[in-house]
Amino acid sequence: MDSREVEKKKERKATAAAFAFMAIAVGLTFCVVYFDSVKRMMTDPAYARDLIRSVQPYGALVYVAVQAVQIIIVVIPGEPLELAAGYAFGAVTGSLLCLLGESLGSIAVLLLVRKYGHRIALHFFSEEKLDRLKFLHYSPKKLLIFSIIFILPGSPKALLCYFAGLTDIDIHKLMIICTLGRIPAIVTSTIGGNAIGEKQYVLAAVLFLVTAALSAASIAIYNHICERHNKDVQ
Repeated sequence: MDSREVEKKKERKATAAAFAFMAIAVGLTFCVVYFDSVKRMMTDPAYARDLIRSVQPYGALVYVAVQAVQIIIVVIPGEPLELAAGYAFGAVTGSLLCLLGESLGSIAVLLLVRKYGHRIALHFFSEEKLDRLKFLHYSPKKLLIFSIIFILPGSPKALLCYFAGLTDIDIHKLMIICTLGRIPAIVTSTIGGNAIGEKQYVLAAVLFLVTAALSAASIAIYNHICERHNKDVQ
């Protein structure tokens, strides 16, 4: 790889980082100024929808920024925000905005962990939880395994995203996986939120039941993969 290609890769990385951190700055500012409102957004999709609509024409920007912050500050639940996206913007637009916000947040997490290492992950996760994924450091199929467990609907994506930054997997590949792997969960949530907004309660209930069943199965698969591969590295 010649010097020009190296410089271009650095520029693309810097642009992605700048865009991600700009969104985070907007989101953090909004979260601080409207702390009580944001706290209520996390548990009340209907309130989130009304708040998003009240700040038009900047509602979409605010939503993307808050969603990006949610990915970084993992104690904030993401499901109500995804429901609110479908509720406020419709299934298609809501899914795209969700994906954009969560992608920016994921990119920021990966860059932060690559820069500051293990200690930043420990701000949000215990050593025990991180240690459970240690096999991703050693497995020759780490990229494939990470891709599989990340796309599972019930897998702990926040934990996986933070841990992925600690591995030596190519960061550009991780950015793609941490974006595309969120699509199934985002789409089901936003369709469900849109169904509630359209008062299609039967459809919403069916979606939530199917999602819950898939999540339960996925968690079992995730636990099995972790236990099996951790035995291999002991």
